Amino acid sequence: MTVLFSELLVPGWASDGSKIGLDDVTGAYGSEIAFTLPCHNADPDLFFSEKSEEVGLAKSLCGQCPVRQQCLDAALSRQEPCGVWGGELFEAGAVIARRRTVGRPRLSQSRTAA
Repeated sequence: MTVLFSELLVPGWASDGSKIGLDDVTGAYGSEIAFTLPCHNADPDLFFSEKSEEVGLAKSLCGQCPVRQQCLDAALSRQEPCGVWGGELFEAGAVIARRRTVGRPRLSQSRTAA
């Protein structure tokens, strides 16, 4: 099953004016611009992937998007919990540079051996 981003609207986000809903960015569902956006023509799972290669591809698809900045602003206002929005990776409502990999963190290079 494929889900379009415009179908991920949570009722009330845009109605009170404090948060920007996806409909405010792409226009009414079914509008011409909505179906020309990279996120509507690619696999939606790509924008929520755990794999760094797929996250990089999702970010690159956002590069030429005509509503990239509006999408980013909207995601920031909604504090999106995860995914690629407006060409940026979100985690816990904030933009992050990259997702941490699974496993034990590397020792800091600044530590000195005792």
